[in-house]
Amino acid sequence: MNETRHRVTLTVNGVLREATVPGRRLLSDCLRHDLGLTGTHVGCEHGVCGACTVLLDGEPVRSCLTFAVTVDGHEITTVEGLARDGELSPVQRAFAECHALQCGFCTPGFLCTVTAFLRDNPAPTEEEALEAVAGNLCRCTGYQNILKAVHRAAELQTELRAERQAELRAERQAELRAERQAERQAELRAEEDR
Repeated sequence: MNETRHRVTLTVNGVLREATVPGRRLLSDCLRHDLGLTGTHVGCEHGVCGACTVLLDGEPVRSCLTFAVTVDGHEITTVEGLARDGELSPVQRAFAECHALQCGFCTPGFLCTVTAFLRDNPAPTEEEALEAVAGNLCRCTGYQNILKAVHRAAELQTELRAERQAELRAERQAELRAERQAERQAELRAEEDR
């Protein structure tokens, strides 16, 4: 029996992608098999372990519980999309710095979960960080370094925001200097023309 196939269009990691999938194709399988993005891992296939977590319009979802046809037209961010311009995201850097991974199977789900969490709560308490990662299972690390990584990522994001603000201030000051210099030159030319 031939199952009806559906064309889905997704923006995945900032790139418009299309796939033709059966109605029962899970988002995790669509990402891995149809789009070749194998960073999303499939663990329990029951929505319990969190290894398959991706961001759907910025919110963490279990891709093993989500049908691909239900997210047609939406934006998906997978672990492959967290880095920008070849630079690891603050969350990725923190996980590496804090040795918050061992076998790495659960890591993509943690990275997506923590990315969304820190966007909404940039300075979490220990209890808030623990609650944020409690829905993702890890069999190797004991979670201590994962919790350290959450706090380190928060620090890195704060540092990045401060650097960006300083860069913007410097750019604005340079623009103001250039405007003043242009105004002064115009005044000098006007005086010469008199």
